[in-house]
Amino acid sequence: MSNSISSISNNTQALAGRIAFVSGGSRGIGAAIVRRLVRDGAAVAFSYQASEAPALALAAEIEAAGGHALALRADAADPAALRAAIDTAAQRLGGHVDILVNNAGVLRLGPVDQFALADFDETIAVNVRAVFAATQAVLPHMGAGGRIVNIGSINAERMPFGGGSVYAMSKSALKGLVQGLARDLGPRGITINNVQPGPVDTDMNPEQTEFGASLHDLMALRRHGRPEEIAAMVAYLAGPEAGFVTGASLNIDGGFGA
Repeated sequence: MSNSISSISNNTQALAGRIAFVSGGSRGIGAAIVRRLVRDGAAVAFSYQASEAPALALAAEIEAAGGHALALRADAADPAALRAAIDTAAQRLGGHVDILVNNAGVLRLGPVDQFALADFDETIAVNVRAVFAATQAVLPHMGAGGRIVNIGSINAERMPFGGGSVYAMSKSALKGLVQGLARDLGPRGITINNVQPGPVDTDMNPEQTEFGASLHDLMALRRHGRPEEIAAMVAYLAGPEAGFVTGASLNIDGGFGA
């Protein structure tokens, strides 16, 4: 599967007419999700914090290929900025948001006796609070048939090395949050689910490093995943065939948690 948008019109348009917002969409898994949702027919707004050049390049690439994309600067740790970005997406792309993908995240590792409380607070702010804040912000724009997908982590199920306690805790929190929110959102006809990747080859966790290679010993499939593989699962949950899936945390991890 290509990383580029070569032809929008030649692909199945399962999400035609849908509007999506992806937090942290300028690179890595987020960029792959943006490309896939556009490929499937959605107009996509995505946020970025510091990666302005990649964000603008991605939006330009999509527009040049006949798709619709909007890059918006917003810090996921700032609920007001998130809300403003989602409001802007709705206003500029059609008056509603049908799909929310909470992808923005941070990875802070370190032994418990050296782990800074500032890093603890940032982890909670971005990996947990931002998911709740974005969900609140999107609801005025989202009706029945809406889809919310969070990018969690297989570390919610298994943390096989030291230094990852806070990160694992933040991703575990999403499981309980999604189960509870599924009850709140079900009567509105909105589904909400987590996607829990294992090691994925991005600049956050590159495969071609000593640490990356060591992870393969923990897996059934001895390789990192590709961002496009994660995006494919997100596209399924965002699409019409997943209308009966909600409150779930779905692993896509190469057997890391098996």
